[in-house]
Amino acid sequence: MNNSTPKLISVVIPVYNESLNIPIIHRELTTVFATLPSYSYEILFIDDGSRDDSAKVAGAIAEEDTHTQLIEFSRNFGKEAATTAGFHHAKGDAVMCIDADLQHPPHLIPLFIAAWEEGHEVIIGVRNNNASDSKIKKLGSYVYYKIINSISKTKIIPRATDFRLLDRLVVDEFNMLSEHNRMTRGLIDWLGFRRHPIYFTAQDRMHGEAAYGFWSLVKLAIESMIAHSLFPLRFAGYIGVFILIVSGALGMLMFVDRYIHSYGLNFSGPAILANIILFLVGVVLISLGLLAYYIGHIYHDVQDRPLYITRKKK
Repeated sequence: MNNSTPKLISVVIPVYNESLNIPIIHRELTTVFATLPSYSYEILFIDDGSRDDSAKVAGAIAEEDTHTQLIEFSRNFGKEAATTAGFHHAKGDAVMCIDADLQHPPHLIPLFIAAWEEGHEVIIGVRNNNASDSKIKKLGSYVYYKIINSISKTKIIPRATDFRLLDRLVVDEFNMLSEHNRMTRGLIDWLGFRRHPIYFTAQDRMHGEAAYGFWSLVKLAIESMIAHSLFPLRFAGYIGVFILIVSGALGMLMFVDRYIHSYGLNFSGPAILANIILFLVGVVLISLGLLAYYIGHIYHDVQDRPLYITRKKK
């Protein structure tokens, strides 16, 4: 690219039943980029099988505005698929992902671009604690990030959102990932690169209801743990080792008390039988853990992620 050609910023907006919000976010994005004359831009609305007039509204805007495109799904595939489709179709030197409900403030986009120009390759929008969040939501978020960062090699910034800007290099590497059950932000974090957080306070949702309910968030959390850690698969084996150690020690104590030196514990026959069963359960669980290691190798191969990521070649 020569110096006279403005850099292109792609803005990916997953849409599901956001017909009232689409004109508002389009207007705000147009206003923001009007303040950035040295950059060109494109807006990609990804309609995820909306049941309202979202596709019609976005399509009408795309017909009038050459900067805007609509990609319409045949049915609802979920936000992660919509975001991925946006990355696949984006042509920009950098790609910005933002929600259509305006909880991600569009006026912060210049800050993301400035951080990108400073050399950061993944700029992550991180939510400040909101007073309006329920205690259950805050507790659930705290527990989730504690668990995922304890069992996964991929460290995820607490309260990180999909509101982020990616360098073209990062997008190209992301587009090579092939798994179906995905958490976009987790995969981006797995890729690595130079990351930079930008903290923001989420705005109130303009219209409509959030597509992600409580159980959808729980499902996403479970899928992200499975996608980024084999710990859940190996957990039975760890339990088995613990049971085997405890039951083995207890069995030795029973044997010594009964046949070598009595400590007056007088273990009954059913107690001895129960400990033998407990010991065998431990053996079974350890066997499951060993199977989990083999399944884990198959799992990684089926994911077909690249063995490594390079930033540049000389």
